[in-house]
Amino acid sequence: MAEIVGGGIPVNDAERRVIAHLRDHAPQDWLLLHNVEVPRGDDLFEVDLIVLTPHSLVVVDVKGTRGRIEVSGGRWFPQRGGAVGSPVTKLRGTARALKGLLVDAHRRLERVYVDSLVVLTSPDAELHDPSGRDAVNVADLDDLISTLADVTRVRRGGSPDVRPYVTAILDALHQSVRRSTAPPRFGNWEVEEQLGGDAKVTEYRAFNATLPGSETVLLRVYQADPLADQPSRVAERQRIANAYQSLTRIPPHPNVVRSRDFFAIDDESRFVLVLDDVHGQALHVRQSARLTVVQDMLRGLAHAHANGVIHRALTPASVLVTDEGHAVLTGFDYAKPGARNFTVAHELGNVLDMHYVAPECQEGPDRMTPASDVYAAGVIAYQLLTGGLPEDTEAKDVPEVVARMLDDAPARRPTAADSLASLEGIRQESRLRRLFRRVLS
Repeated sequence: MAEIVGGGIPVNDAERRVIAHLRDHAPQDWLLLHNVEVPRGDDLFEVDLIVLTPHSLVVVDVKGTRGRIEVSGGRWFPQRGGAVGSPVTKLRGTARALKGLLVDAHRRLERVYVDSLVVLTSPDAELHDPSGRDAVNVADLDDLISTLADVTRVRRGGSPDVRPYVTAILDALHQSVRRSTAPPRFGNWEVEEQLGGDAKVTEYRAFNATLPGSETVLLRVYQADPLADQPSRVAERQRIANAYQSLTRIPPHPNVVRSRDFFAIDDESRFVLVLDDVHGQALHVRQSARLTVVQDMLRGLAHAHANGVIHRALTPASVLVTDEGHAVLTGFDYAKPGARNFTVAHELGNVLDMHYVAPECQEGPDRMTPASDVYAAGVIAYQLLTGGLPEDTEAKDVPEVVARMLDDAPARRPTAADSLASLEGIRQESRLRRLFRRVLS
C-alpha cells in the first residue's frame, strides 16, 4: 500500500481511480504526490500524479480517452473526438522541467532518473503507434504498477537505486511544486463556485474561460460509471441526457430554463449539461407576488405541453424565482419529450414527492400526462395562496380554477393554458375593480 504524501484535489474520476489503484496496490515504499503544479519558465504545468519508486521519479498524466487512438507525428487521433497534440510529448517536457528543478535544489539529484508515463484508464482504449515513439511512455491501468516497477526504464547515467536520495527529492519537491489551485474546468467552462449537489449530480456556476468576465452559466455535472457493461452505460447515458433532450424540444421561453450544451467528459465518467444561469432561488411557499409566480409557472408549463413535453416531477424545488420575482421552470431530468423507444419513468419512484403526484399516478408514475402536471401545479398554487397542502388547510381565498386543477379526475382538470387564462381573467377583474373604486373616490 503506497503512501500519499500530499497534493491537491483530483478533477475527475479517472484520476481518482488511478490514485486509489496505486494507493491500494503499489508497494508500501512508493510515495505518491497528486494534482500539483510544476513551474516551467514563466508558466505552470498541471501534473496529475508524481510517483517516487525505489529507482525513479515518474510524472504521470491520466487520460480517460476511449476506443482506438491513432498516433501520427506529434498528434493523437482518438476514435471519439478531434485530434489533439501528443500528451506524451508534453509530459516529456514537464519531466525535463522537473528534473531541472531537482538539480537546482540539490546538485546530487543529477543521478535521479525522471520518467514520464501517460495512463489510459478506459478498458477499451487502444493506442496504435506505428513508430513506437509514444507507446513506450503509455500504459493502461492493468499494467501501470508493473511498468512503474520496471527498473530497465532507467536510462544510462541514472541511478537504479534512488532510495539514498528520497529525503533530498522530497525536499526539492516541497520547494518546487505546489498543490494545484486551478478551479475545475469542464470543456471551456471554468467553475466560479459550487452551488450544491448530491451523489449523482453536482451544480456549479461557471464562465467561459476564453472570455473571463462574460455572463455565467449553470453546469449540472452528472456522475456516470464508465466501467459498467455496455447495456448499463447506454441506459445511464439515456437517463442523464433526458433533460437535454426534453429541453431541446421546447423553443426558448422566458418561463422555461434554456439549455445551451450537453457533452461527456473524455472517459464518460461525467456528463455536463449547460443551462442558462437563472439568478434566483427555488420557490418558497410563502412567496410575495404569489399570483405572478403561479401565472409564470403555468406559462412555462403550457409552453412545454404545447411542444409535447410532460414535466412529470413538478415541485416547488423545480420552480426558480428570479430576483425580479418571476418564475422559471427547471428540473427536467425525468420529463417525457414525446414518443420514444425507451423510458426513464422507472426512475421516478426514487425522486418523486408524493404530495405533488396526481391520484391516478400514485401507483404508477409511468401514467403521467399533462393533466398530472396540472395537478402538481395546482398543489403548488394552493400552497402559495394558503401556506399549506390541500389536505392540511381549508381552501380560503383560493380561486375556483385552482380547485379544478386539483380534481381527482384528470379529465375534469383544465389544461395549463386554460388555468392560466382563468387566473389572468381574475387578475384583470381585480384591476378593474381597483380602478373603479379609484374613480369613485
